[in-house]
Amino acid sequence: MDIKQLIHDDDAVSPVIGVILMVAITVILAAVIASFVLGLGDQAQQATPQASFSWEYENASSTNVTITHDGGDSIEAQELYVRGDFDNSSVGAGTWGNWSSSAAGPSEVSAGNSITFYSGPEYDLRVVYEPVEGDTSATLAQDSGPDA
Repeated sequence: MDIKQLIHDDDAVSPVIGVILMVAITVILAAVIASFVLGLGDQAQQATPQASFSWEYENASSTNVTITHDGGDSIEAQELYVRGDFDNSSVGAGTWGNWSSSAAGPSEVSAGNSITFYSGPEYDLRVVYEPVEGDTSATLAQDSGPDA
């Protein structure tokens, strides 16, 4: 038996590595396919818009509250609600378009848009984002009146 031939004889190494690589590739491929089939793959989630709002309370002949979109993302008007305690039984929660000065209301609320409505001095209100499709909501802004 020649020792030099024994050192250079590596026939068994190649098939073992080949089998290990084939098994690893099969397992990874099966895991990727299973994750997409079972819905664990790329699930698109709707991000909450980032927007800032300012509040202005005016106590002249009537008590008015003005909410202004100061900047950030534009938001569909039907997805933006004003909710809370208005301190006035004749006013109820609704979408941004409910209080818009235009007849049809804006379709999109962007920087510079504002709404004004009558409310008492003990109001406690929130601007809430609720997407049309989805069951989530997020409070984007909140304010309380001087007597709240």
